[in-house]
Amino acid sequence: MKAARWHGVKDIRVEEIDTPTPGPGEVAIKVAWTGICGSDLHEYLAGPIFVPVEQDHPLSHDKAPITMGHEYCGTVAELGEGVTGLSIGDRVAIEPIFACGTCPACLEGKYNLCDSLGFVGLSGGHGGFAATSVVPARMVHKMPDALSMEQGALVEPAAVALHAVRMSKIKAGDTAAVFGAGPIGLLVVEALRVAGAAQIHVVEPSVERREKALELGATSAIDPMAEDPVAKIRAATGGVHVAFEVTGVPRVLPQCIDSTRHEGQTLIVSIWEGDASFQPNTAVLKERQLQGTIAYRNVYPAVMELMVQGYFSADKLVTKRIKIDQIVEQGFEALVAEKSQVKILVEAPD
Repeated sequence: MKAARWHGVKDIRVEEIDTPTPGPGEVAIKVAWTGICGSDLHEYLAGPIFVPVEQDHPLSHDKAPITMGHEYCGTVAELGEGVTGLSIGDRVAIEPIFACGTCPACLEGKYNLCDSLGFVGLSGGHGGFAATSVVPARMVHKMPDALSMEQGALVEPAAVALHAVRMSKIKAGDTAAVFGAGPIGLLVVEALRVAGAAQIHVVEPSVERREKALELGATSAIDPMAEDPVAKIRAATGGVHVAFEVTGVPRVLPQCIDSTRHEGQTLIVSIWEGDASFQPNTAVLKERQLQGTIAYRNVYPAVMELMVQGYFSADKLVTKRIKIDQIVEQGFEALVAEKSQVKILVEAPD
């Protein structure tokens, strides 16, 4: 079968590999759509970050080259021995977290904080940029009949956003700022609407993404290249209760902190390619909090229910659909060059 595989920085190849088959406790998925994630783009431009290169990942038992793609959905094609609760033909979204189940975080049920955390399509395994993916049955979530397959490919990034908002201190009626209106930032805007934020101020240099943020319910969309976003946010709110950092750009982190009120909170949602610095007194003198957040846990059913209600809409977020043979030029390179792109979906090969 065809698969898009990471070999190195700026070296993703569409090549023929053996079609995987499920072992005990595993499920084979006929992939439908897979989204290109910001994490995929980081691996393309500056990896390896999650991709194991020198040694096999302790849970996937895999290393580069690996089949990429972790935002995906499809239909159940084959069940491994011992799998129950699923049937051939079920429409499913994949929760692609590798977790050991035995470390302290896993034992507390916080499997996204696993000491050996990995992701299908980043840390090895049979990722979604392929015709067929094989995953453990626990990663498979049945989709409601009301959701389209395109919608299924957005469950994973929407789960990132919903988990980030759940991890925050936001309360109904509070104010928020979102720095970065890429796919996750825009999904955070929608998750903040779900949570009842009274004002949501978005900071984003791309005019198309600012317009999309307003369409999705942002109160304002600020161009940081044209005006001081911190001053604008503080003038409107006196300082927001919670700011979300969704850019991974070092100079943005102190802006997030400075945009919050006393006892405000900054949620760091991005995956970083390097260091970022801030003056600690900005946190100390106002008793502000910094909180990291990674991936998601126990939120897929809630995300899909919200999708049924109209949130996290693929119609509003998907800007391009491509074939797997176009994944580098029309996918990864387009995301680098065209800031008007939000979510690009890759159709699985036959």
